[in-house]
Amino acid sequence: MATATSLQWDNSYARLPEEFFERIAPTALPDPHLVAFSPDAASLLELSEDPIGLLPFLSGNQLFPGTDPIAAVYAGHQFGVWVPRLGDGRAILLGEVVTSQGDRWDIQIKGGGQTRYSRFGDGRAVLRSTIREFLCSEAMTGLGIPTTRALSIVGSPEPVERETLETAATLIRLAPTHVRFGTFQFFASRRRHDLVGTLADHIIGHHFPTWVDAENRYADLLIEASLRTAHLMADWMTVGFAHGVMNTDNMSILGLTLDYGPYGFLDNYDPQHICNHSDDGGRYAFANQPGVGLWNVTRLAESLLGVLSEETAVAAIDRYRPAFEERFLELMGRKLGLTTREDGDGALVARLLALLQEHRVDYTRFFRALSTVKQSSAKAAASVRRFFEEAPTFDDWLSAYGARLQRDGVGDVERRELMNRVNPAYVLRNWLAERAIRSAVDDGDFAEIERLRSLLSDPWTADPANIAYTDSPPEWGRHLIVSCSS
Repeated sequence: MATATSLQWDNSYARLPEEFFERIAPTALPDPHLVAFSPDAASLLELSEDPIGLLPFLSGNQLFPGTDPIAAVYAGHQFGVWVPRLGDGRAILLGEVVTSQGDRWDIQIKGGGQTRYSRFGDGRAVLRSTIREFLCSEAMTGLGIPTTRALSIVGSPEPVERETLETAATLIRLAPTHVRFGTFQFFASRRRHDLVGTLADHIIGHHFPTWVDAENRYADLLIEASLRTAHLMADWMTVGFAHGVMNTDNMSILGLTLDYGPYGFLDNYDPQHICNHSDDGGRYAFANQPGVGLWNVTRLAESLLGVLSEETAVAAIDRYRPAFEERFLELMGRKLGLTTREDGDGALVARLLALLQEHRVDYTRFFRALSTVKQSSAKAAASVRRFFEEAPTFDDWLSAYGARLQRDGVGDVERRELMNRVNPAYVLRNWLAERAIRSAVDDGDFAEIERLRSLLSDPWTADPANIAYTDSPPEWGRHLIVSCSS
């Protein structure tokens, strides 16, 4: 196990050409105090030190020995509009920890102060936004969805101006890499195809080492990014997660969920749900996410045209839609408790989603309740009919579902166990996150953050003592406004 002073750092990104970054140290955070810490994330680094002892490092007031801090440059399409230079405006990559097992983790501090990419911003994060990212990073991990991780939040009384005056905080974020589609776009837009190749070789060398000497390695990287993104979109859609700001600079080359801002888990099922108050046109509405993922992959492919042929790029892009559809149907079949595949399953899923939309049914609670349906009496299942008032069309669907379960041949008890491993009892609904934020910001009480972190680390196991965390939002939590500043 490691301590702050014994972590092993490599900092390979800082050895790339100087065009990739600015060297800069974090700005000190006044009067820091620990807000939250994830022992699960710490274990990834084999870090055993007490978090209070880590406070100077987690706040950015002291550098971990062996780091080489930088702010990375990238570009991107933001809400479809090209922005030629973005970058780490409030995040600083401290370096890369290499564990005893050879795992590599980028360690990034968010809220570490201004960089040359801050674009007139103050370079700070606020307590509200760091709580949202901390909780959702760990919640997505519990759901088994690829994501960056969050190690800690450190707060400070330093005032920060957003829509209102708030207080500053830092968040330590972990990821195998923070390279984005927009990182490739930055160099491609400047016709620096040599640096596009350098960046691709960096990713391949660290994450796909068997491809290093392959002649088609850049095509393989694009195919992998396309497939991983397609699978990530299917993961999001089947748990009811809306990202809210799927700009190309927020898309991970490794298919990780990256940059938690105005996200939201669906309460009532609404494909047109817009979780980002800043998204006036609904570009990133829930139902649009798979299509946006494809659009973003296409932009990535364009940035690689200097190192691979257009024909190869198109072939890689063409892998996206079939991969999404296959993954989505597989996951929805699991949510329905099906262990086999029939030609009509897609229609069964589509009919159900249309009913959920028509009757504004709570998405998470419905699928959890569906596991209690018995094949022999599916039509009379009160546990799920209660979500629908006078709905003969749902009765028709339920009869078809019961017949499908009988053809599948799995017993009710076994099927319920299977369904409860893929249909969570708990998701990070906005009202739950908001309640934890209000306790922290208004009262200095951080207990609810830890309670949620612990609960969401195992979202499948329902605990009667925590039944309130499965509820649909109360009246005050039904129309919470979340924007890019979140």
